Amino acid sequence: MEVIKYLRLHFTTVSGDESSITVRYPKDDLTGTQVETCMNAIIGAAIFTDGLNGIAGADIYERTITDFSF
Repeated sequence: MEVIKYLRLHFTTVSGDESSITVRYPKDDLTGTQVETCMNAIIGAAIFTDGLNGIAGADIYERTITDFSF
């Protein structure tokens, strides 16, 4: 069994939709301030065609993978 941790960043777009970016293996001691700084840098870089214009939220979640042996 393997557990993988993910950081999911949720953004608002200029068209009123929501877009997200998911990153595997965030560090364990990640702070809200670090996440917010990162998200603002992504918005400021303006590198996505979705036109990210705001922070909608962020979360960390874990996925458990169970392999079956045959």
